Amino acid sequence: MMALKDFLNRLGSEALCTEEIFPMSGAGTDLRSNYLLNTKIAGVEEADLVLLVGTNPRYEAPLFNARLRKCWIHNDLEIALVGAPVDLTYEYEHLGNSPLVLQEIANGTHPFAETLKSAKKPVVVIGSATLQREDGAAIHAAVSTIAQNARMLSECGDDWKVLSVLHRVANQVAALDLGYKAGVSYIRENKPKVLYMLGADEGAITKSDIPSDCFVIYQGHHGDAGAQMADVIFPGAAYTEKDATYVNTEGRAQQTRLAVTPPGMARQDWKIIRALSEICGTGLPYDKLGELRQRLYEVSPNLVYYGEAEDANFFKEAHELSSLVKSELLDQPLKPHQSQLSEFYMTNSVTRASQTMAKCVKATSESTA
Repeated sequence: MMALKDFLNRLGSEALCTEEIFPMSGAGTDLRSNYLLNTKIAGVEEADLVLLVGTNPRYEAPLFNARLRKCWIHNDLEIALVGAPVDLTYEYEHLGNSPLVLQEIANGTHPFAETLKSAKKPVVVIGSATLQREDGAAIHAAVSTIAQNARMLSECGDDWKVLSVLHRVANQVAALDLGYKAGVSYIRENKPKVLYMLGADEGAITKSDIPSDCFVIYQGHHGDAGAQMADVIFPGAAYTEKDATYVNTEGRAQQTRLAVTPPGMARQDWKIIRALSEICGTGLPYDKLGELRQRLYEVSPNLVYYGEAEDANFFKEAHELSSLVKSELLDQPLKPHQSQLSEFYMTNSVTRASQTMAKCVKATSESTA
């Protein structure tokens, strides 16, 4: 992603977008505290109250859900949910599935507001899929108000982070850290002549969204949705076939190591883009992985602090900016991205191409039939 951003910037383009949507009203993605799981996965074990909003962590983030279950069993953790009722493998208080409940909690008229007041270390977790709704900005603003009120009333101190966003897509946080625009509305509004799709396989952009003469380049590893509309395909490497940097939902930089060589003519992604930049006469200034990581450090140092999660700040400022949000909450049920076990096994291009995962989907479908 760093190489692609540098390449397109050298060509005079700032139109770098992710398929995932994030509300840009208020502080948007300018402040990291707005889009990180600020409490951290392990840090949730210190909480005494967790409010889940529009998410199903059992399927969207199983390791995080395992921590919640552990705390529910051993620490008597109190858990509440606003959204569609789902089986999380532990008991929780269901507050309703309408986002209007969030407004009631925020202004203190809902009974759960009293429960929040008595919590010593509360946590509010909102699912990233919920923020992709039409009223995503209003939902984020309401949750921000709930989190800020809970932090002030609990007197937990500035070190304790209440607001957290649970992402379900690998490296979405890294893209936002690098300055990518969340969502593809910019592409739809500014019709491109050339569209470069780097691992874009979720179908956020279709042929109908771009001009008929738009030239589409696809770079990926499993030839999923993006490859179907491409004029040119550059075969890239999967995460098992390269040394790469990923950033998880906490904002923690992590590395993958090359386990198997890419098949056929496939190459590591940054090398493909580096070679293409040379052909286009805008050669990128790095030839080695170490040099590329130095470039990452220049843009955002946290991207190379492997194994560490840099704490985000400016929660108060982010909350104040949320008052600029003009959209209203819609009285439409909050639904998690995944609610059935069969939806758990095919969530990306790798699993959708897996025969084993297909058998898992078939087995779960037959068992519930």
